[in-house]
Amino acid sequence: MNAPQLEKTYDPKAVEARWYEVWTKRGYFHASPTHPGQPYSIVIPPPNVTGSLHVGHALNHSLQDILIRWRRMQGRNVLWLPGTDHAGIATQNVVERQLMAEGATRESLGRERFIERVWQWKATSGNTIINQQKQLGESCDWDRLRFTMDEGLSKAVLEVFVRLYEDGLIYRGERLINWCPRCLTALSDIEVEHEDVKGTLYHIRYPLVDDPQTALIVATTRPETMLGDTAVAVHPDDPRYRHLIGKKVRVPLTSRVIPIVGDSILVDLDFGTGAVKITPAHDFNDFEAGERHGLPRITLFDQDAKMDPAGLLEGMVEDSILQSLTMKPVQKARAIVVEALTDRGNLEKVEDHKMALGKCYRCKTVVEPYLSPQWFVKIKPLAEPAIKAVEDGRIRIIPEGWTNNYLGWMRDIKDWCISRQIWWGHQIPAWYCRQCNAGAIFEPTSTEAQGEKETGTRRLVITKNARPIIARNVPAKCDTCGGGNFLRDPDVLDTWFSSALWPFSTLGWPEQTPDLKTYYPTSTLVTGLDILFFWVARMIMMGLKFMGDVPFRDVYIHALVRDAEGQKMSKSKGNVIDPLHVMEQFGTDALRFTLASMASPGRDLKLAEERIEGNRNFANKIWNAARFAHMHLTPTEELHHSADRSFPGLWIRSRLNDAIQTVTMELEAYRFDRATSALYQFFWHEYCDWYLELIKPILQDPLHAAGSATRQTLQDTLEVFLRLLHPFMPFISEEIWQTLPHKGETIVTQSYPVPQAHWHEPTAENTFRLFEQTVGLVRTARALLNYPPGQEISIFVAHEELAASAVLATIEQHLAHIGRGRISRLPISEWPTSNVLRLVADGITVGLSVEHGVDLQKALDRLLKQIAETDKESRRLDGKLNSADFVSKAPPEVIADHRDRLRAFSRDRAMLTNSEQQLRAMLGA
Repeated sequence: MNAPQLEKTYDPKAVEARWYEVWTKRGYFHASPTHPGQPYSIVIPPPNVTGSLHVGHALNHSLQDILIRWRRMQGRNVLWLPGTDHAGIATQNVVERQLMAEGATRESLGRERFIERVWQWKATSGNTIINQQKQLGESCDWDRLRFTMDEGLSKAVLEVFVRLYEDGLIYRGERLINWCPRCLTALSDIEVEHEDVKGTLYHIRYPLVDDPQTALIVATTRPETMLGDTAVAVHPDDPRYRHLIGKKVRVPLTSRVIPIVGDSILVDLDFGTGAVKITPAHDFNDFEAGERHGLPRITLFDQDAKMDPAGLLEGMVEDSILQSLTMKPVQKARAIVVEALTDRGNLEKVEDHKMALGKCYRCKTVVEPYLSPQWFVKIKPLAEPAIKAVEDGRIRIIPEGWTNNYLGWMRDIKDWCISRQIWWGHQIPAWYCRQCNAGAIFEPTSTEAQGEKETGTRRLVITKNARPIIARNVPAKCDTCGGGNFLRDPDVLDTWFSSALWPFSTLGWPEQTPDLKTYYPTSTLVTGLDILFFWVARMIMMGLKFMGDVPFRDVYIHALVRDAEGQKMSKSKGNVIDPLHVMEQFGTDALRFTLASMASPGRDLKLAEERIEGNRNFANKIWNAARFAHMHLTPTEELHHSADRSFPGLWIRSRLNDAIQTVTMELEAYRFDRATSALYQFFWHEYCDWYLELIKPILQDPLHAAGSATRQTLQDTLEVFLRLLHPFMPFISEEIWQTLPHKGETIVTQSYPVPQAHWHEPTAENTFRLFEQTVGLVRTARALLNYPPGQEISIFVAHEELAASAVLATIEQHLAHIGRGRISRLPISEWPTSNVLRLVADGITVGLSVEHGVDLQKALDRLLKQIAETDKESRRLDGKLNSADFVSKAPPEVIADHRDRLRAFSRDRAMLTNSEQQLRAMLGA
């Protein structure tokens, strides 16, 4: 065995850089459609090209890599396809900030030059997160790296848009949309974050036209929008107001009168004043009410959320406040309106009011409902098959509890606003004939365009009446007038539109490529709950529409990563854990293993650096165990593959077999936490704590008859464990595996361990349980009597069952070695009646001689302290198990564990009580 040896200490940094370069250069991650294995594919949720690796990425990508490496080792035809998202608003903001620092704007560059600038930024900075993913050890097929704006994906986006339009599923219409006045673009509903804030509720008097002394009281949090009211609604069954339906009220601060309408949908009989203002251009519910009652829409704000003079004039606002309101932002306009209402006696009262304020998910600016022509996807016809695919089990959502969230959202889904008023993205393939749309398009003149660059006062306006031509290329001529002067729609598509095509566009669609035929549908999607609706639902809809099949079979939803106190990580709180920092400090394998170990379904991860440090210690434990093995695996020795029939050899193979079975089963169930627990438990507590200790006397005796077979088992079990561990801790497993005898170039492509029926040894397992209980009693007695670890003492062992006594006799030498003592062969009837402390549990009796010099009073004190601790913990566990709240919320495995521990404490308590009686008797004597 002429393998390289291991350094004294494990250096993750050197190992990781070296092996990742080897893996990628030799193409171990490269997928081939001709591979004979059953396909297994994952498309990575594409991180934003602007991003850098955060701990959420680290969790998501670690879990994916575990699945990918595991399936690759199982012989599957594996593809893990990487890529990045062009992140329209985020990327444009990054580049605009750069321009601002240079004293320029995107308008001063113009659209074409600005987009060139973004591509330049992408070329220099866009691969940051890709390089960081490689540091995490991700085994993606980097030869297939995709970008949502690359040529192939852009072609797919264009094709999908045109086909959806041709199928009547894309339309342009004037609707109320979420508008960010900072990003100057529309946002979909799920791009709006709602924040609970303390607001103000204003109660405003609307006097009746035919009885000005009588007024309807309307409560609103936005008094400035009152100037755009076009009706007041009451409930048709409300006895207070139903006689007023059809009458008119005067809108305060204006010269307009508006109708009172009956609306049972908008007005809640049991809430508020019973009267609701309707402002169709500035509230989503009001927009729907306006549609029901045929009300006009008065737009008060411009794109910058400032009071628009045209809207104020349309609202017939009084001259006395018209000038002061013009071009004022929302908050200042509100103050002016409230002051004017107070002065005129129209403000009935003001009170505090908790409310949810919508903000842009990117820049956190308050979002305005804004009436604007936009492009929409008619979503219901796409949603229905996507609902059915989950209901009939073609797509499995894991944990299953999130299925209802998905179905509930999909059943109430609204049309998707897909247009964005930015420049970076897939420009909508819509053209307008300038001649045919002369009255529907308003373009700034060259002078006005210059003014726009300086002040932003004039922008291109394509009204709702403009008639678009949808085409894959710019039309040669207009079918209506024969002209050839076209204007392309300046809007781009929502970033999530291109992301929705990711599972098939990345594989070459619309071409029927070998990759597409082999790897679609993909096997698993690993994602966070936060993008279940942004992305997952839309991929399902688009996959079913354009591929006729679901885009993936399993959707595994992991939890969020929070700090140790369960708080959301944020720079302002100073509680962010940087994965790059902890990888540098503790090693990548330690981070990966920690994240996987905490991935319990439905529970957020409370991550602390101490947990990562603990798994760095686990890596060191593996390293040191491997070094121990190398100390005893002589390179020149020809190991014999004869069966190791020793108790330690039979037992460790059986336990390894069980670990293989457990890890595989838990990976199949996406229980990464249980899989890592099985690995940790086996290696630290069984392999190191017991097996290596048990075989030391054999290894240290060069003439021992079982020496060669034991070394073979030591070598084989370590090699198998490294393959079992590899998907979780790829770097250290490769480094150690290379130092053992092996076939093949890398552990990456080795076969994943499978259970071996002939390794299962129930007799050895039962023997070990008896051995472990006996050793536990010996160690308890040694601790009570305060014997130093190295002091050899007389140990008496007996069992109430003859068969068990016979088993104990066969492992006598192991008991002597681990118990650090001399095993007496005397039957229990001949044990000394004095100076022997006896411990009894589960039929086993262990006796330790009380040597001269033992302080019995201190032994009793230690025992009483242990009894008190046992009682305290028993009361704690009993209290939890008797708590209906705990039992209703805790997972079944936690409840079972608590019950097992309570039974063990009860057993220990009986044993300790017996020992207390013996010590008191010795002291009395």
